[in-house]
Amino acid sequence: MANAQHGGPGGALRTGRGGEAEARIGAARVALWLLAAVLAVRQAAAVLRTPEGERLMDLETWIGPEGVLHVNGSLYDADKFTGTPFAGLVLKPLARTGEQALGLVWTFGTLGLVVVLGLVAARALPQPVSRRTSLLAAPVAVSLLILSLPVRNTLYLGQTSILPVLLVLLGLFAVRGERTSGLLIGIGAALQPTMLLFAGLLWFTGRRKAAASTGAAFAACTALAWAAMPHDSWTYWIHHLAGAGLGGNADADANQSLHGMLLRLGLTGPLETGLFLALGAAVVVLGLRRAVRYAQDGQLLLAVAITGCVAVAVSPTTWQHQLLWVLFAVVGRVGRRRSDRYMWPVAVVLVSTLPAKMMLPNMPVTEPVRDNIVLIAALAAAVAVPFLSRAHPRYREPVPTDYAAPVAARWAWVPLVPFWRRVLTRPNLLLELLLIRVGYSAYQQVRLAATGGTISGGRTTAERHGAQIHGIEQFLRIDVEHWFNHLTARTGWLQDFFNFYYTSFHFVVPLTVLAVLYVRRPAEYRWARSALGFATVLALIGFWAYPLAPPRLMPDLGFIDTVHGVQDFTQPNYGTLTDLTNQYAAMPSLHFGWSLWCGLVILIVAPKAWTKALGLLHPFLTLCAIVGTGNHWILDAVGGAAVVGAGFGLTYLLSGPRVRRPLTAAAGAAEVPGPPAVDLVKDTACGGGAEEPVSGTSKDGPAKGRTRS
Repeated sequence: MANAQHGGPGGALRTGRGGEAEARIGAARVALWLLAAVLAVRQAAAVLRTPEGERLMDLETWIGPEGVLHVNGSLYDADKFTGTPFAGLVLKPLARTGEQALGLVWTFGTLGLVVVLGLVAARALPQPVSRRTSLLAAPVAVSLLILSLPVRNTLYLGQTSILPVLLVLLGLFAVRGERTSGLLIGIGAALQPTMLLFAGLLWFTGRRKAAASTGAAFAACTALAWAAMPHDSWTYWIHHLAGAGLGGNADADANQSLHGMLLRLGLTGPLETGLFLALGAAVVVLGLRRAVRYAQDGQLLLAVAITGCVAVAVSPTTWQHQLLWVLFAVVGRVGRRRSDRYMWPVAVVLVSTLPAKMMLPNMPVTEPVRDNIVLIAALAAAVAVPFLSRAHPRYREPVPTDYAAPVAARWAWVPLVPFWRRVLTRPNLLLELLLIRVGYSAYQQVRLAATGGTISGGRTTAERHGAQIHGIEQFLRIDVEHWFNHLTARTGWLQDFFNFYYTSFHFVVPLTVLAVLYVRRPAEYRWARSALGFATVLALIGFWAYPLAPPRLMPDLGFIDTVHGVQDFTQPNYGTLTDLTNQYAAMPSLHFGWSLWCGLVILIVAPKAWTKALGLLHPFLTLCAIVGTGNHWILDAVGGAAVVGAGFGLTYLLSGPRVRRPLTAAAGAAEVPGPPAVDLVKDTACGGGAEEPVSGTSKDGPAKGRTRS
């Protein structure tokens, strides 16, 4: 059951550029392998630097001096060992090994297994693939595996969950002969019983000898463990129904299975059991049917990933270190447009590498999704995501992306990144929302890390910087904050208005501007979004390099905090919001910076004068609000303006002048005369062929037809 056309990479390099392309690919491959090595060393160092009592906890629970594998009684008496009796039988000899030496061997041995796993997965990609993909796939796969939460969790706890996955992949992709293949998969199933689902995949794809060998190997290993440890085997298989109920609480967030989700939703007793069995049976039937279909289509690695995701969902308990199958679903191709192809891989990588709280905000309405986000991804891969078959015309030739012809810049060396061409079509909405959410979560984490991870960590430095800023403003005679703050505090309607404006419009207006641009001006959306992203990154550098106390947190200057109330400066962490964000990230002011970005974008893009004026009013009111409420200095706003200007400047330097919205002939006749329609450049399906100019709007724009020039 090998991938179709597994006989080597397809797609020859063009003769004229063969040597240059080979050199670039070789350099990229070396760089990626170095990155993988750095990540591996970093993970190993992070584990080994952790104090002994806090690392390899599961391993120590099993084979440490007081571990369950040393006990003469049952493995399951202490409710700490959750593996199969066969796993206990295999691990028993390790209990005699020195704990320190075993920790080193276990950590580096696990990393070695991860490297082998990445190499096998890279070789198993559905063929044909380009030479570049075949050369770069292995280091990319190894890097993603090392970064994934299951591997990191396995390294930290000292778990064995990588071994069953590796045995399955070796059995399907690396060994010859159906019996040998089934033997490896059967041993993996003896370590993790849900791997028996792969016997069904083998059976329904015609490899019945391998399926029978899988069952025989599983039965032999289980019988061996039963003969050696009959009491433990009875406890695991009969009393606990194949291990169900062993270990931690099944309703914990870490249990990403259907059983865990139903328990978290409040279902218990026979109703929950019946519903779990019914849903599990449906997932097995639908998932295996899909896996068989994709295996017969020549996408065996995708079929294996789908089967693994089914196993994740239907197991009574699926802890984080057992969720590696979800990451392999990244190989499936989704979407007919080239611009949509990145959405599924990015979503899978984010779910597999980032904590759920970074994916979704900590709000009650998002809790059911956030607590089950990995399970949802596994179920989507198993039964819902419409992966393309290799026979589909868009599998290898997706609908190409429309690019704008380059716009002449003031300087010949602009753009600095010539391949960063301006796309005229809308980006995938789900991908944009994912990246915006993850980007904002990273922004919050960096803000907090700027003071050492605690609000009070940078208080002394921030107050010293606050005194510096106040002194500079006094020298420049622009220190109007105290006067305007007290004017706001003693004027009721003004205080209420600025408090509301400060707390509400900071996010609403930028998101609204982005939404309108996304719907009405997709090309300008990308330009504006890039400028906002650069400005925010530059602001984070400012927060890190220059922590600054806002006026309201300067205890001796007499400012009034109109939003949060009176501050207790005798407490290390004070104020109603000090547990949520870094209060000393005042320079530069992104409250003013984001509002200025909104004003400039509206000024540039809006068609009517009154709209432009309304856009410019927003940064003015924001400036009044941040000063009147005591949350920022005047120079903070200057810093915010500087990073926004730098954001627009970097966007211009890297990608050239912005592209204006193209007009169709019909639209141009009906609208007010404006800038001429730009030519579009459509990339070919292979991304490197000849370019042909066309005119009209983007593929998902308002126009229905386009005429070639």
